[in-house]
Amino acid sequence: MKKAGILLPLQSLNGEHGVGDFGKKAYEFIDIIKKSGFDMWQILPLNPLGYGNSPYQPYSSFAGDEIYISLELLYEDGLLCENPPKIEQKDRIDYNFVREFKGKYLKNAYENFKKNKGNEKKSYKEFLKFEFVYKYGVFITLKKENNLKSWNEWPDEMKNWIKDKKLDLKPYEDKINYEIFVQYIFYRQWMKLKKYANKNNIKIVGDIPFYVGLDSLDVWENQQYFEIKSDGRPKLIAGVPPDNFSITGQRWGNPIYNWEKIREDDFSFWIKRLAYNGKLYDIVRLDHFRAFDTYWVIYPKNETAIEGEWLFAPGYELFEKVQNELKGVEFIAEDLGEIRPEVYELRDYFKLKGMVIIQEFLRPKEENYINAPKNSVSYTGTHDNKTIKSWYEELDENNKKDIEKLFEKLGIQNKNINDDFFEFAMQRESEYVIIPLQDILGLTDQARINEPATLDDKNWSFKFKSMDKLKEKKEFLKEIIEKNRK
Repeated sequence: MKKAGILLPLQSLNGEHGVGDFGKKAYEFIDIIKKSGFDMWQILPLNPLGYGNSPYQPYSSFAGDEIYISLELLYEDGLLCENPPKIEQKDRIDYNFVREFKGKYLKNAYENFKKNKGNEKKSYKEFLKFEFVYKYGVFITLKKENNLKSWNEWPDEMKNWIKDKKLDLKPYEDKINYEIFVQYIFYRQWMKLKKYANKNNIKIVGDIPFYVGLDSLDVWENQQYFEIKSDGRPKLIAGVPPDNFSITGQRWGNPIYNWEKIREDDFSFWIKRLAYNGKLYDIVRLDHFRAFDTYWVIYPKNETAIEGEWLFAPGYELFEKVQNELKGVEFIAEDLGEIRPEVYELRDYFKLKGMVIIQEFLRPKEENYINAPKNSVSYTGTHDNKTIKSWYEELDENNKKDIEKLFEKLGIQNKNINDDFFEFAMQRESEYVIIPLQDILGLTDQARINEPATLDDKNWSFKFKSMDKLKEKKEFLKEIIEKNRK
């Protein structure tokens, strides 16, 4: 039976401390979407935000960002002596402010935790068994000791600890334990929220970036798996050639994988990443899926992504391993952009759901006006697209009339164009339909999450002030969803 979901990054929730987090507003959001007939909530990666506050340049593939920790839940759990004051709701996240504001309370919670650790001894010990925990504590502590510089710019004794363990960490022990505490609280609060969602028949769709940040525990710990020099600088970097988003392409800057070394170790690096994400989420979206087939490499000296070359990845070998070892994990393949047929062949060979973006594939004059196979997920747009309202308003009058005629032919006649697009999406053959909350509410590009190939304070910073408008639409949404369940 067809399932419907909402795409909303966690940080964009109407959290009461400057950012969406694991607090009560997240639980309320789950209640609202359940009553509206939805089955899924899709979010962006929850890893520590790196350069430009992008969730696709994380400091770790395993750790979580402390900004998502709920202070009100820390208070309820007795780790804070006072309930922090609420912050005025704004439609933009001030990440520096949020980190400073929450950081003070997290340090207080840590001091209280040390005094009463016995109350959580068992669950804390279980958490420490995760392989990444201590190493991430060391990584982020040394990073802070070096004014947040990248690991490849640290003094040699710090840079080389991950290999030789010669640096005496005793002077940093309390700081390392603080970082471990933060990760413990993150994990505990997130898994509690996920459990609540699942109890209410809402599945969480997570997102794993294809690449990792150069300045990350992933690279620091696994230097042999990346095309980097002995000093930690990249030999080759990631991106994509010119496309609809940019005439100069996208120069992301992530280091390129050394697939030969990864293959030699039986793909353990990827299996561990995917397995852990399969624990955090019910469904995992594979970002930049096309790179499992072929990936674009750029020399660091090139200022744009125009010059580069396509190289082959061992996608079939990797996913044979994935299917054998991670049988309980469901994946969605983000197969967007300039794609060669072999990418779809790889996707279909392993029976992965692909993605259909309505604003990119809609051809109202053609008989097959949108190609949305059953084993796919239909979206009006993703976090990288214009909102559907802004996209529609920028069309010329002829294109608008063609879409209106198509909707009329399909019996779609709602009060506004965003409701029409929602119903149109639900009519597609796709087994899953996931709609950004901005498109459900008919917002313009002022609420856009990200504009690829740009570095702007608006990217990744939009935040809802309230969910009242979503509450007002719950009966309409449920009616459309139920009507198109078949």
